[in-house]
Amino acid sequence: MLVLAGCGRATSEKTVRRLADSPEAVKARQEAESASRDTIAAWDAKTPLTLGLVVLEDACAGGQAKEWFFQTGDDRYKIRCTMYVTAYFGADPRRVADTLDGVLTAGDRTGSPIPFGHDFQYARTVVDYYRGKTGDPQGPGTGEPTELFSAGTITLNWDQVRTRDTRELIEEPRPCAPHDPPMRRCLHEPTSTSVADLRREYGMLFKLTFPTRDYFIVRK
Repeated sequence: MLVLAGCGRATSEKTVRRLADSPEAVKARQEAESASRDTIAAWDAKTPLTLGLVVLEDACAGGQAKEWFFQTGDDRYKIRCTMYVTAYFGADPRRVADTLDGVLTAGDRTGSPIPFGHDFQYARTVVDYYRGKTGDPQGPGTGEPTELFSAGTITLNWDQVRTRDTRELIEEPRPCAPHDPPMRRCLHEPTSTSVADLRREYGMLFKLTFPTRDYFIVRK
């Protein structure tokens, strides 16, 4: 959501708080969060993955004074609110091929919010790799894959399960910043659940990362 406003200097904290709590910002925040949660719910319901943890970070920052030499663009807005959403799912490490194939089947459906389907050749190669039908998906010596990527939509990562040496595993989410709505929110649901807890319960983890979303901007 983009709102135009008059020119000014660095935005004061009082103004940032007022704008972050405006009806326009609240509506944009609710819509952004709802869209992410709806997508997460679809992954949980329509794929073999089991949702275990959702982390949502939401921060509003004021614009800076005019930047003359090192221009970052932070002097062009009064406020910018950004949302970061990540979801963690459990899965059976003995059934990685079936799990990924189930994700592709869910993505095949018309109107699905899951952007990976069987028309994605690399994804099919990854499934074949876990079925033992082909070598390393990215070429000889590249090793076990860990990611499917859809530009501007979603990134799906997972624990390595076939690598014999040091395995690449999904890391714990970073600790929440101090909760100070409407300036800063950090939700960790369920609060007491960790990545390590989910790995012990299911055997392996998948991580769904949404692109950083600037959902509310007021230009100077």
